[in-house]
Amino acid sequence: MSDTLLLIEDETLLGTELARHFRREGWEVVLARDLAQARRVLLDDELAPLVVLADMHLPDGSALDLLAEARERSGGGEWIFLTAYGSVTDSVRALRLGAYDFLEKPCDQKRLDLVVAGAGRSARAQRQLTEQARQQHQSYSIDAFVGRSAAAGAVREVLRKLCQVPFSALVIGGETGTGKGLATRILHYGGRRAAAPLIEINCAALPRELLESELFGHEAGAFTGAKKRHRGLIEQASGGTLFLDEIGELELDLQAKLLKVIEDQRLRPLGAEREVVVDVQLIAASNRDLADRVRAGEFRGDLYHRLSVFGLTLPPLRERLDDLRDLVPTIVAEYNARSGKSVRDVPEAVWAALAVHDWPGNVRELRNVIERCVLFADGEVFPLQWLQLPGRTSSPPHSLTAAATGGAASLTLPLDGSMSLEEMDRHVVATAVTHAHGNLSAAARMLGTTRQTLRYRVKKYGIATKDSGDDD
Repeated sequence: MSDTLLLIEDETLLGTELARHFRREGWEVVLARDLAQARRVLLDDELAPLVVLADMHLPDGSALDLLAEARERSGGGEWIFLTAYGSVTDSVRALRLGAYDFLEKPCDQKRLDLVVAGAGRSARAQRQLTEQARQQHQSYSIDAFVGRSAAAGAVREVLRKLCQVPFSALVIGGETGTGKGLATRILHYGGRRAAAPLIEINCAALPRELLESELFGHEAGAFTGAKKRHRGLIEQASGGTLFLDEIGELELDLQAKLLKVIEDQRLRPLGAEREVVVDVQLIAASNRDLADRVRAGEFRGDLYHRLSVFGLTLPPLRERLDDLRDLVPTIVAEYNARSGKSVRDVPEAVWAALAVHDWPGNVRELRNVIERCVLFADGEVFPLQWLQLPGRTSSPPHSLTAAATGGAASLTLPLDGSMSLEEMDRHVVATAVTHAHGNLSAAARMLGTTRQTLRYRVKKYGIATKDSGDDD
C-alpha cells in the first residue's frame, strides 16, 4: 500500500506536475486546489496523509491556519510549506506549529525530493511510536491488575484515580512480587504521559558510582573511561515517567541529588557546566517500609515526604486468594501463547493445592509455578505433578521415589531458585532415563510423552542411554 501525500497547490500547472512526479516516486497523491478543498479532505473526510506539501498562501487563506486545525484534531503527518514570498513571522509560526520544513519557491526538485523523503521517514517513525503507545495502553489498562477480591478492586480504584491526575511523585509499597512494576506501567500508559518514555531502573542492582552516572548522566572526560556524553536516565525520561525500583537502597548522597531534581526540575550531569531542564513524573517502589528507614536514619525524611505525594500499597497474594481463579487462567493463556501449548483444564486438585499455599513470593512466584507447569504439560490438562509446592510432599529435593500405591515414581524439585527451568527439565529427563535403566521407551512412558520427543531432549542435554542402536 502506497503512502499518502496531500498536495495543496493553487497553481494548476505546478500542482499537476508535482502530483505526476510524486506518483512516479511511489506516493499516493491527493491534490487540493484551495484551502476549502484541503479542509474537506483533511477534516471532513478524515484523510490521514503521511506528508502534506502545501503552498503557504492560498487564494482563500493561509495553510498555517489549516495546520493549526489539523494538529488540534489529529496531529498526524509531517507538513512542508512552499511559498514564493514569506515573512519571518510566518516561518516562526510554522515551526512552532510543528512544521517539518519551510521552503521558498522556486525549489530545486532534487532538494524537494530529499525533504519529502525525510518527512516521510519522520512521520512513519512517529506513527510507529503512536501505535506502540496505543498497544501498551491496551495491554496495561486498569483491568490488567487482575482479581475479583475487594483488595484488588481497591487497588484498581486508586489506579483509576491516579491515571486522571497529573501527579509528580508516588511511592508504591508492598512485598516483593506483588506487582509494583505492573502498577507503574498501568499508571504510565493510562495517564497523560503515555506517548512519552517510561524508564525503569532497579536501584539495588547497580553499585553507587555506576548508579549515579546512569541516573544523572555525565559529560565526556568527567571520569576515566568517559569518552563521550551520556544522557542519564532522568534526562531520558523527561516528558515521561521514571520508575525507581527498590529506592530504599539508594545511597544518602544520591538521595539528596534526586531531591534537588524533583524540587527544581533540573539536573547537572557529572562534569557538566550547565544544568539540564527535565520534566519527570517519578514513581518509586520499595518492599521495605520507607517510614521505618527514615526513623532509622537510613533514608532522607525530606525525600520521603516529597515522594509521598500519593501512596499505594499492594496487598500480598495470601490476602487475595480469591483472585487465583482470575489470575491462573490469565497467566496460563500468556504462557500458552509463548510456548505454543494448549493448557485449558485446571483440575480441582490444582485449585485446592494453590489455595492452601501461602505464596511468599506473591504473584511472581505464582507466575514461575504456572510457567513450569505449562511448559511441562503434555495436553490440555494443567499438570498437578509439576506444581511442586512446598509442603505437598515429604520427598527430598529433586529426588525420585516410589509412591505408596502401585509403585509409581514421583519426582520432587526445589522452588528456592537453586535450579533454572532448563536444569529442572534436564534433571527430569536424566532421572527418568536412569530409572528406566537407559531404556528410552520405558522412560517416555514414565513421563507421559513420546519416544521421539524424549530422544530429542536426551540428545539436547547429552544424556547417556543404552549403547545399542535399538533400546527397546
